[in-house]
Amino acid sequence: MSRTRVSEALHTPDSLRHRSETVSGTLPPLMLEAEHLAATIMLGHHGRRRSGMGDEFWQYRPAEVGDGVRAIDWRRSARADTPFVREKEWQAAQSLMLWVDDSASMAFTGGRDRPSKLRRAQTLSMALAILAIRSGERVGLTTLFEPPKAGNVQLLRLSQALMDPAEPDDYGSPVFSEMPSGARAVFLSDFLGDTAGVEKALTTAADRGVKGALVMILDPDEEAFPYDGRTVFESMSGAIRFETLKAKGLREAYIERLAARKDALETLCRRTGWRLDIHHTDHAPEEALLWLYHALERVR
Repeated sequence: MSRTRVSEALHTPDSLRHRSETVSGTLPPLMLEAEHLAATIMLGHHGRRRSGMGDEFWQYRPAEVGDGVRAIDWRRSARADTPFVREKEWQAAQSLMLWVDDSASMAFTGGRDRPSKLRRAQTLSMALAILAIRSGERVGLTTLFEPPKAGNVQLLRLSQALMDPAEPDDYGSPVFSEMPSGARAVFLSDFLGDTAGVEKALTTAADRGVKGALVMILDPDEEAFPYDGRTVFESMSGAIRFETLKAKGLREAYIERLAARKDALETLCRRTGWRLDIHHTDHAPEEALLWLYHALERVR
């Protein structure tokens, strides 16, 4: 007889809370993992720079018809036969809001050789926060109920908050704090619970001009349903328990319901201007992070 519940001891609420109390005990592993992941994307600060109102020099370019006399940099122009304009960098700081589902279902992993869904969500969100802050953006967590901020101190606050989840329910629902109008947002979850909360969060966000992306994180066992014979299905919190002698007979119905859930999320995203990615924990996290970066650029 097999059981489907597999949780990582490192990710129980008590152990997470204990480790988050000491920066030297909890934050470095998550930060190191996120830093390494962010470094693989190789975005660089120049990747998001564009001209506009600001104080920081960006580039010289040849003067064009319509450029005012005051825009010409005469010192630079004196070294060439063509007048040049000194452009400054666009500095309207963007805001990025993150929600990481820390419910009990996110602690699941079907194998010791891969991380839990929660750990993958934590790592992806921190790597994304690192990239955003280093690009001059402000980042916040919806669960902190405060405005997004910039700087390395904010990164430490975010990582500590992520590693100190509340007492979890079986499934999570997005916490929608007051997001800045026009901000972007990313929600990371398995989205296996009631979809009403997700729908409310995305429609409320769309009303405020907030667009973003959902990342549905699944363990490969949740995708393939490789169970057979006598099996006990138990929720991560232990609140729900179901035993069957023929687990394989449930596979077709399960896969159909999972496909329906994905279709519902995709439809919701199309309706609200968001984007959806399905990520499996046996795949490289770089795939999801690169997808997120391009997805957020498209909804800018």
